[in-house]
Amino acid sequence: MAQIDAFFKLMNDQGASDLHLAAGKQPVLRVKGELERVKYKALDNDTLRSMLYEITPEHKIKIFEETGDVDFAYEIANLARYRANFFKQKDGVGAVFREIPDKILTCEDLGLPPVIRQLATLPRGLVLVTGPTGSGKSTTLAAIINEANKTRKDHIITVEDPIEFVHVSKNAVINHREVGIHTRSFAAALRGALREDPDIILVGEMRDLETIGLAIEASLTGHLVFSTLHTSSAAKTIDRVIEVFPSDQQAQVRSTLADGIRGVVCQSLFRRRDQREDTMGRIAALEILIATPAVRNLIRENKIFQIPSTIQTGKKYGMQSLDDAIMEHLVKKRISAEEAYAKCNDKSKFLPFLKNPPADFTEA
Repeated sequence: MAQIDAFFKLMNDQGASDLHLAAGKQPVLRVKGELERVKYKALDNDTLRSMLYEITPEHKIKIFEETGDVDFAYEIANLARYRANFFKQKDGVGAVFREIPDKILTCEDLGLPPVIRQLATLPRGLVLVTGPTGSGKSTTLAAIINEANKTRKDHIITVEDPIEFVHVSKNAVINHREVGIHTRSFAAALRGALREDPDIILVGEMRDLETIGLAIEASLTGHLVFSTLHTSSAAKTIDRVIEVFPSDQQAQVRSTLADGIRGVVCQSLFRRRDQREDTMGRIAALEILIATPAVRNLIRENKIFQIPSTIQTGKKYGMQSLDDAIMEHLVKKRISAEEAYAKCNDKSKFLPFLKNPPADFTEA
């Protein structure tokens, strides 16, 4: 048993999502979205480095020493998997570990709208799950892939850095590939995947122009492609994809994206007030855009600014705005008015719910 495993056991016992370790500081856990210091001494650099290197593959240590950053996955049998990121900082080394539960939660477990399950049934196209870091994108994608795994007799390839949720093949056949171990890059894995008879491809993150271009291409050649971006709304997601490309290519990209896109799910995570134990104290609010012919036409004609109003009028297709999802949670007393106000788009809708409305200097 590695020395650091005691912290992972504590993390699991406390229901924490993340563990923060940094030279010169006490260990810190993120519990229900808030950081809490562990009653433990501050870790000096040599002790922490030794603790971290005990669980790190040799080739990852070499990368870390050369670059100052590295990602990998660490697993403790019968406990959980962890996504690890090491970095160098002023006082020495640092690391953050995100717990990836052994059990993959279903769409029902997560309370996701029925249309999210339907995304797993699509024959082809591009589906993007977006939101800030730590908003539960990987958990939502895992639930969708799990649904496809149960219901489809298809070949599913996942490409991640590192591998997070591990799916056991059910009706589908699933192959997991990790960037840096099984393939050189997301782009290289995508190029290879097109020759590996896939039906569904999960790309952990669309990080660069080449990967985005290949993902769109794959969605147009009969594959169902899932991926993530760090964007805060459906409209901004479409803009981000297009703006990655040089200006002289954007008209063509708008056309191909309009043909390939099938849906955008943008989510934000909130602390629960109703204290349900099965959700680790968190709940997601989702903005959902379904690529109807009208939506595709807006993308093709560069009228992205009209997407929010299209979402409002597209409820019969399963669309919903982020503010509507937040309002539903607030009215049902699942989340606090203060957090709803902080994370919503139209602050005026949520002001009446606040006991002490703030003076928002950003609106001055």
